Amino acid sequence: MVRKRIYSVLVENRSGVLCKVAGLFSRRCFNIDSLAVGETDDPEVSCMTIVSSGDERTIEQIEKQLNKKLDVIKVKTFNESQSISRELMLVKIKYNKNNRREIMEICEIMNAQIVDMSKHFMMIQICDTPERTKLLLNMFQSISIVEVARTGTLALMKCMENDD
Repeated sequence: MVRKRIYSVLVENRSGVLCKVAGLFSRRCFNIDSLAVGETDDPEVSCMTIVSSGDERTIEQIEKQLNKKLDVIKVKTFNESQSISRELMLVKIKYNKNNRREIMEICEIMNAQIVDMSKHFMMIQICDTPERTKLLLNMFQSISIVEVARTGTLALMKCMENDD
């Protein structure tokens, strides 16, 4: 059974670390569904949020291999139900007076914002779960999509009382 797993990997913030981690996945033919990397509150440490899928054995192998890397400080794995995840997406669409109202209504329903506009184009932003960003994209399929930019998934484990 194929499962999706989120890996929150704290790594040393230096050049080459991303390449080493990506290389680990490619050498073993593990797929990366999503990858986002950024500094933490400590500029010496970055957090990689990696979403991957596979059977139980593959998921275990990924975690073991990540823990073996010298630049890796800590690996946390969790599934979607154990986490809060978000993705940012910008969509540039071509509009006309006939579909402008429909676009604005979709944005209102989906809690997306129009962040830029010209006479014929609109840029829309959404920050939501990966499922809802996909849904917004699907809703715009009948409208002329010009360009799309998406971040990878960012995720943190849900807050627990014993987090202290």
